Amino acid sequence: MGLFTKKTGETMGTPDASSSPAAPPTAPPPPPKPTASEPSSGVSSAGGAPPPPPPSKPVAPPMAPPKRAKGVSLKDKQSDERLQKFYELKGLIHRKLVDQLDMTKLGSDASEELREQVHRVVLALCEEEDTLLNANERQRLAQEVLDETFGLGPLEVLLADPKISDILINGANQIYIERDGMLTLSDVKFKDDGHLLHIIDKIVSPLGRRCDEVSPMVDARLKDGSRVNAIIPPLAIDGPSMSIRRFGSNPITWEDYINYKSCAPEMVVFFEACVRSGLNLLIAGGTGSGKTTLLNNLSAFIPDGERIVTIEDAAELQLRQPHVVRLETRPPNLEGKGRVTIRDLLVNSLRMRPDRIVVGECRGGETLDMLQAMNTGHEGSMTTVHANNTRDCVQRIETMVMMSGFELPQKAIRQQFASAIDLIVQSARLTGGRRKITSVTEVQGMEGDVVVMQDIFKFEQDGVDADGKAFGRIVSTGVRPLFMDRLITHGARIEPELFQPRDLVSDF
Repeated sequence: MGLFTKKTGETMGTPDASSSPAAPPTAPPPPPKPTASEPSSGVSSAGGAPPPPPPSKPVAPPMAPPKRAKGVSLKDKQSDERLQKFYELKGLIHRKLVDQLDMTKLGSDASEELREQVHRVVLALCEEEDTLLNANERQRLAQEVLDETFGLGPLEVLLADPKISDILINGANQIYIERDGMLTLSDVKFKDDGHLLHIIDKIVSPLGRRCDEVSPMVDARLKDGSRVNAIIPPLAIDGPSMSIRRFGSNPITWEDYINYKSCAPEMVVFFEACVRSGLNLLIAGGTGSGKTTLLNNLSAFIPDGERIVTIEDAAELQLRQPHVVRLETRPPNLEGKGRVTIRDLLVNSLRMRPDRIVVGECRGGETLDMLQAMNTGHEGSMTTVHANNTRDCVQRIETMVMMSGFELPQKAIRQQFASAIDLIVQSARLTGGRRKITSVTEVQGMEGDVVVMQDIFKFEQDGVDADGKAFGRIVSTGVRPLFMDRLITHGARIEPELFQPRDLVSDF
């Protein structure tokens, strides 16, 4: 039996004529017998000639093998029909549920007791429908209706998996997930593009944002801090697209960094001393390399007695200190007015008496303001930037400072950079999906027009294993940073042996 049966008794899995396979070939009908009026072939029988032999049966032409019906197979078509019927039934149950309940009083944070009450109502509505559903199918239908009511519909299954780090939605029927560093196609689907647009609106509306034809791009976040980016037609040609960068329910800690061999224990001790001593840190890396996670963990070393102001496009940072002011940018309204950028918030934060400023990411003209803030008493500030390596950071900073609208000479920009930044922490996503801190670099100053930098710790890749994952060693280069005296004056207990050249962590 199919998923459910129609009232008339006709199963929904019955194939129609257009999708039935071709019938097997049958023998051709015998040729008609010649009549007396028909002329005989060959020589006439007159004149004593023998009568012609009876005509032989024509040989039937070879029959071509039966052709399969074009398009999808019969099995796929039946599956699509069952799925479509299931969606229709779910929509009907959901509408009846809305009619019976006051949905304005139901939120995504509903208690388990309230969810159980709604669950019973959904099962009762399933009983009222004239369809045949077994117990498992009813439970599945009830759970999906609950997900639509309280959560994000089909995404709830994926969001419940802590191993999924990215959810990439390319239209209603194609959802990729990243699990353990590997990207695979999931079997989760939306009903149609309208269903996906509804879920996008459900995400961005509580944040005071919108995603429509006037503003078809949006950055948002989930309640657990996961980053969301959505883009819809007419900019997205093949339908709505959404990307979710997960922030798990159990955030990654320094202990996880050490267990995953993403860094060495000696590096964690060094980071704590640098943050507590008020060094200005720049976290660099590519997309998906773990910059924000690293920034979160570095900020955990900030003493509780300091006032921290965080500035982000979409608030993702989860600082644990008690004295934190969180600021978030705002897009323009329908009239194109009211936009508040990171640069606006950064300038305003200087009047809020912050001890430290933490900017989620510098990607434009606000970089100049960030450098100036670091140079004018806001020591211990942090930010992230997209760069492939520490040397690229200098060029990236130069480019973004030029975007501020001020025509500063290259040397002046580099002097600002060398004076403001004390330490660059480079993170990277290696071949196979492993994320590591690949270098910890001190900015030592200027020599002529060149910014002088030295690696204190770095990752040396030795190769790629049979599973396609890069492996190598994290080593101490033997360089003793010039700001060691500053660490000591702030009470840091760093042993000289910490910087001896040696292998700290090996993947094997």
